[in-house]
Amino acid sequence: MKNPFSLGDQKTFLQTVTEADVAAFDAGLVHPVYATFALARDAEWSGRLFVLEMKEAGEEGIGTGLEIKHLSPALLGSHVLFRATLEGVHGNEVVTRFTAHAGERLIATGRQWQRIVAVEKLEKIFAAAAGK
Repeated sequence: MKNPFSLGDQKTFLQTVTEADVAAFDAGLVHPVYATFALARDAEWSGRLFVLEMKEAGEEGIGTGLEIKHLSPALLGSHVLFRATLEGVHGNEVVTRFTAHAGERLIATGRQWQRIVAVEKLEKIFAAAAGK
């Protein structure tokens, strides 16, 4: 694992809310807005943008925690700007804080944790979980 970053460095990306992102379950549509679970996926991606540049050959990142405070809806077609800020690097753990805005409106805040580990170690963990 390498760390070319300083605490406070930021990564951003823009997500457009699509039909695949709305609050719907097997029982049907709940609300035609950005679902918290889709927001969680994209929040994790915002932290992973750091991990992509930190992991080395033979390593991979794995999510270990996610905190989200969903504050406001984002409608279909909204452009949501995620801004992740590097909050800490503790050994192989990468911690980011994020905000998500739809235009000027803050729709979510939170934190995200990932660990960077050897792919070989992950494969052993996954095999053990599968009972192999």
